[in-house]
Amino acid sequence: MSQLSITLLRLGYLVLLWGMVLVAIGVLRSDLYGTRVTSRGRGLRRKPHPDARSQKSAAPARASVGVRPGSVSTRSPAVAHLAIISGSLKGTTVPLGETSILIGRASTCTIVIEDDFLSARHCRIFPENGQWFVEDLGSTNGTFLGNQRIDDPVPFGIGERVRIGSTTLELRS
Repeated sequence: MSQLSITLLRLGYLVLLWGMVLVAIGVLRSDLYGTRVTSRGRGLRRKPHPDARSQKSAAPARASVGVRPGSVSTRSPAVAHLAIISGSLKGTTVPLGETSILIGRASTCTIVIEDDFLSARHCRIFPENGQWFVEDLGSTNGTFLGNQRIDDPVPFGIGERVRIGSTTLELRS
């Protein structure tokens, strides 16, 4: 073998060794500091329409016109946010809108909680017919509304608490 090929092999081995060291450091860093929290939905808020003030005052009068008893309302419930009152994300509040909130360990969830007792997709909180519901998504350790374990969608009222793993969530107005 020529001197050039031996030098290239040495250099290639050195680059491979440093690559493995950097990967190991990255794994240790993610274990020590956890996952990076990214903000979602930033910049998606719409500006209020210029006539919003006049529509707010006229909205209650129009809401009572044409609504039949027993008709289904498609409005979202009048709840402002979901508060995390215990667990690793204690003090976090999540504003609620017209879409469901998915909670679990997976990065695709709305609320990502690093807890060994949570499933990747643990539970969801969603609005339906003017009311909020909580549903367990087949988790191993379960979802509890108060002290009762739930499996099917259950109505979730203001002030009620949902416990998943070591995290407790409360619906607030």
